[in-house]
Amino acid sequence: MTLSIKDINNIETEAEVDEQELYASIQRAINGGMWSLQGSYGRAMMQAISDGWCLLGTKSFDDFYGNRIPARTEVKEGTKGSPQFVLEQRGQEWLDFLENLQ
Repeated sequence: MTLSIKDINNIETEAEVDEQELYASIQRAINGGMWSLQGSYGRAMMQAISDGWCLLGTKSFDDFYGNRIPARTEVKEGTKGSPQFVLEQRGQEWLDFLENLQ
């Protein structure tokens, strides 16, 4: 999966971005394994996961330093990055939205 120019702008801009668009762009970066991009991307992705706005990806990836980022199915149910964590933090509608992103 590649990021669109709009996704890049949503993640990098200092301007006000719609919350749903921002986290959709971040989720696409996570799903695409963009962990080797500049540090601000990794920090944004990890913060979104920690806050329950985004899930881990469907596949595991390595970051720039060789650290393994697990897939959402590889973490304990209810922990950060799992579908259950997002469900508890943001609700079913948000979880469905994230799981259906392309």
